[in-house]
Amino acid sequence: MSESDSNSELFALADSLIDTANPSEQIEVYISRGSSTEVRVHNGDVEHFVSAMSSGIGVRVINNGRTGFAHAGTLDAEVASQVLAEARENVSFSSVDEWAALAEPDGVDVTEQELWSDELESYPTADKIELAKKLEQMTLDRDSRIRVDDTNFVDGGGEGLVVTTTGIRRYGRSNSCYLSVSTLADDTDGTRTGFGFAVGAHPGEFDVERAARDGVDRATRLLGATKPASRSTTVVLDPFVASQLLGIIGSTLSGDAVVRGRSLFADRAGESIAAPTFTLVDDPTDRRAYTATDLDGEGLAARRNVLIDGGELRGFVHSSYSARRAGEGTTGNALRGGYAGSPSAGCHALQLVAGERAQADLIASIDDGVLIEGVSGLHSGVNTVSGDFSVGATGMSIRNGAIAEPVREFTIASTIQRLLNDIVEVGADLEWLPMRASAPSLVIRDVMVSGSS
Repeated sequence: MSESDSNSELFALADSLIDTANPSEQIEVYISRGSSTEVRVHNGDVEHFVSAMSSGIGVRVINNGRTGFAHAGTLDAEVASQVLAEARENVSFSSVDEWAALAEPDGVDVTEQELWSDELESYPTADKIELAKKLEQMTLDRDSRIRVDDTNFVDGGGEGLVVTTTGIRRYGRSNSCYLSVSTLADDTDGTRTGFGFAVGAHPGEFDVERAARDGVDRATRLLGATKPASRSTTVVLDPFVASQLLGIIGSTLSGDAVVRGRSLFADRAGESIAAPTFTLVDDPTDRRAYTATDLDGEGLAARRNVLIDGGELRGFVHSSYSARRAGEGTTGNALRGGYAGSPSAGCHALQLVAGERAQADLIASIDDGVLIEGVSGLHSGVNTVSGDFSVGATGMSIRNGAIAEPVREFTIASTIQRLLNDIVEVGADLEWLPMRASAPSLVIRDVMVSGSS
C-alpha cells in the first residue's frame, strides 16, 4: 500500500531517520502500531479481559558487514533519534558477517487483498464478551456431560511500514479474530478434553454453532477410551493434527534452517521427498488463511511459493539474508515478531492442496486403522534435523470402514521422511484455523502405534 494521509506521519518519522544515513551504512526503519483484545469467559462471567494498544519502532543499521539493532515502544521523534543512535552504537559490538545487508526491491508487485475489516475494527467490546458467553452456553446446552473450561474471543489488528536506504518503502495494515472453546468431559478414570474454533475476517463470519458442536464431540467421543493394541497400521490425521504436522514440516523448509545445517531436507531440492498426492504451498495471498499478508517483514511483497509439488521438493522459503547466504533469490518470506525483533526466514501461511474425498469416505476405505484427533508433545517429540517422530496421541479406532471405539494413551512413531512418503491420500476437508498452517485430513500407511501389548 502506498502513502496516504492516514500514514504520512509514520513515513515522515521514518524518513527523518533514513535521511541521516552515512555513505557507508544502510538503515532500515520498521514502525508498527495496533490494538488487540482478549476475552476469557468462565461460568458466564468474564474471567480475563485485556484491551491493549501498542506502537513502536525498530531500527537496523548495517555498516561494513556489522549489524546494530535497537527499538523502543513509542513513536516519539526524539526517542526515535535515540534508537537510531543506539543502533549505530551497537554496530561496533557485533561481529562481521559477510552476508549482512538489507533487502532491496525485487520487482515483485504486491497482491492486493482485503486484509482489513472495518466491521471488526468497529465491533463493540460488549458484543465480543457476549459472543464468548454465547459460545459457552451453546456448548453446555448440547450435552449435559460437558463442562466448559473456558471460552475465548481474541482479535488483533494494526498497521506497519518498512523504509530503507536501499529503496524499500512499503505500508500495510490488517486485522483478524477468532472464537474458541475448551471442553471437559469426566470419565471413570480421568477427564477427556476437547475444543472448537470459529474463524473469520470479522465476527459476522463466525460459525458459533459448529464451534460448540466440535467442542462437545471432541470431548465426549473419547469417553470410555482405552489403549489400542500395538501394531503398524494406517492412521488418518484429522485437519487440526495434519495442520500441526505441516507447521513442523514448514520449519524444515526455512532458508535459515537450511543454511545453518538444521534442515533434514537441505541439498534435496529437485528430489522426490513425499508421495505424489502431496503438494504443499506457502500462500499468504489467500485471504482465507488466518495469517494472510501482503508484505513480509522486510517490506517485500508476500507471494505464493510452491514448496513441494506432487511430492517433489521445489525449494525453500527465504528472507533476503538466507537467500543471499544460499546464493538464491528471496521468496518474500522474512518473518518479524514486531518492532522489537529482526527478520528471519519462515513460512507465512502453509496450505496443503486438498484432494477429492471427504474424511468419511477416506475412513470407509480402511479396514483397520486409527483416526488421530489429538497429539501431545509434538515439538519435543519431533527432531527436525534427523526427522525422528514420536508423539502421544488420542483418537478413534477404525474398523471395517467405520469409526469404532475411542483410544488414548498411545504413541505414534515414524520419521518425517517416511510419513511423507507413506501418505496414501489427501482429503478434501481443508480447514482454516487460527495458525500458520491449514490442511485437510491425511491418510498415512504403516505407522507404528504403541499402546497395549
